[in-house]
Amino acid sequence: MTTLEPRDVPPRLAIGAFILNSGLGKLKADAETAEGLHGMACVAYPFLKRIEPERFTRLLAWSEIAVGGTLLAPVVPTRLAGLALTGFSGGLIGLYLRVPGMRQPGSLRPTEAGTPLAKDFWMMGIGLGFLSARTRWSRAEASRCPWHRCRG
Repeated sequence: MTTLEPRDVPPRLAIGAFILNSGLGKLKADAETAEGLHGMACVAYPFLKRIEPERFTRLLAWSEIAVGGTLLAPVVPTRLAGLALTGFSGGLIGLYLRVPGMRQPGSLRPTEAGTPLAKDFWMMGIGLGFLSARTRWSRAEASRCPWHRCRG
């Protein structure tokens, strides 16, 4: 069984609460906000044009709620939470890289408008760190593992 490492708790709480709050806020989005979110997403991911703005915003909200909840739930292994965070932040980094005006010309450095999206690189780094977390084994589990004698 995997256990939650104390070092993983602060980033999981901080990022989980941030993403969960963002998702809860989007559930109350008005039509203008939905149009704006959808429009920006469609610039980066044209296939999203097939989805109505309000539906897209609800799907995005529930996705954020799911990712935030995954990070906040102590029963979810850190590696699984890291997989969710890495995938989610990867999609957001795509926005940063594809939407005009987010980066300074010829650079990865953010413009003032791009600074809020630049935080997604931090989330990606933390997600990748969570993915590299070691699985801790109990003695009983280790004794059933054929490689347990090789571990130091």
